[in-house]
Amino acid sequence: MTTAPALSPPTRGLQPDPRRWWALTAIVACMLVLGFDGTILNVALPTMADELGADASTLQWIADSYLVVFAALMLPAGLLGDRFGRRRMLGIGLTVFLAGALVGTVATDANVVIVGRAVMGAGAALVLPLSMAVIPAIFPPEERNKAVGTMSAASALGMPLGPIIGGFLLDHFWWGSVFLINIPLIGAALIACRFLVPETNDPASPTVDALTTILSIGGLGALVYGVTEGPRYGWGSPLVLGTLAAAVVLLALLVLRSRRQERPMLDLELLRHRGFLWNSIAASLVMFTFTGLLFVLPSYFQSVLGNDAFNTGLRLIPMPLGLLTASRIAPRLVERLGRRVVIPGGLTVIAAAAFVGSRTSVEDGYGFTAGWLSVVGLGFGFAMIPAMAGALGALPRERVGTGSGLMMTLRQTAAAVGLAALGSLLAASYRDRLDTGGLSAAAAGVADDSVVSAHATAARLGDTALARSADAAYLHGMDLTLLVCGCVALLAAALVAVFLPDGHATAPATAAAPATAVAVETPDGGQ
Repeated sequence: MTTAPALSPPTRGLQPDPRRWWALTAIVACMLVLGFDGTILNVALPTMADELGADASTLQWIADSYLVVFAALMLPAGLLGDRFGRRRMLGIGLTVFLAGALVGTVATDANVVIVGRAVMGAGAALVLPLSMAVIPAIFPPEERNKAVGTMSAASALGMPLGPIIGGFLLDHFWWGSVFLINIPLIGAALIACRFLVPETNDPASPTVDALTTILSIGGLGALVYGVTEGPRYGWGSPLVLGTLAAAVVLLALLVLRSRRQERPMLDLELLRHRGFLWNSIAASLVMFTFTGLLFVLPSYFQSVLGNDAFNTGLRLIPMPLGLLTASRIAPRLVERLGRRVVIPGGLTVIAAAAFVGSRTSVEDGYGFTAGWLSVVGLGFGFAMIPAMAGALGALPRERVGTGSGLMMTLRQTAAAVGLAALGSLLAASYRDRLDTGGLSAAAAGVADDSVVSAHATAARLGDTALARSADAAYLHGMDLTLLVCGCVALLAAALVAVFLPDGHATAPATAAAPATAVAVETPDGGQ
């Protein structure tokens, strides 16, 4: 591979890379793929519960298998991009993502779907952090907010497209079509990356450590499994306690191993810089709440309000529309007010919207939900976009792969734990409130699985009282989940307001490496 002369970090006095906006279009294509896939699955979950006989725990694992692998593999993914080329590894990540989608397309069993989603998570682990790593490598500091805002807008655009197209497919084809639709999107992203993204790398970056990777995957997997299965087996059961204890041990060993390595995969030195640390914490807590919100809504729209999959997708649109609006406003607000004001403000907006949503009752129509959903989207954009841009600004240019991998690992771990914890809370609250009196043990067990199963049982038995009880029980669990989301967002706002430093973040000296270690190539690999 032939490389051009090393490119020093862009500054205001130097001409920025003229290819940067073309490269951003390829990154946008990657973000569309990830944003589209995330929301299309949420709409498909109720249909999959019905056609595959999946209970609430299985549905959580269909969603969480992606997030766990995604979070666990981002550390080595960032390093692979640093060492072997970010554009090259982006292409490999998109190809792996496609392979997982094909597995999901042909699956006839929920466990096979979980495997396919895990493979897709492995591909996404390469795509997302390396897409982020390209931004500080080719954009000067004054343009990074705009670039990150554009990426976020692309993810936001993928969010409504996923439910709308997914709903249409589910209404006219089999549920596996929601995986098959990824093929043209991934093909477009692969072509765009190959011809538009310049190759960047850091040959001096740390090597991928197999033991560190195993510890991260094992620790995160055990943590999410324990939180997910706690309500089913009981929090005091030997299985759950043993799994959570194993998670603590594995993650502690991961931290100890990283602290003893000179150039670790998990670069904890970056967390000593307050700008990087608190921007990453803010982004992580936003994802904790946002993932829980996206999980509870599709079943509410379909089972409680009686919408089909397509109309469920349409009813999710206010959230990404709010995010699209915020993506255009947030960079200008940061310039005028600073991140220490804008990020806590966005988190407070999310909290307020979640608190309003937690008052949803069975009698409320869609208009009430649409209002607070749009506000959630605004708050998400105002909090997430400045937080990610601020964390990226704290990274030395030659360590953007490692650093963005760490940031995205924290973010996706929070999303996985949030989905597991909030999903478990929802399931436990639903079971506690569901009235199955008068049902046989077998029918009661089916109704306890999910609100989708309860409605199917009620329709089979002609039991309208069961259907009403299921709606009320699900609304109780959803309201409690939204209340917790609001409390987490409010706590995050307070922490960020107090601890996020003022001014522009600078990279810690201990994390810096010589700028000459970064090589940049033209998209075709030539000089």
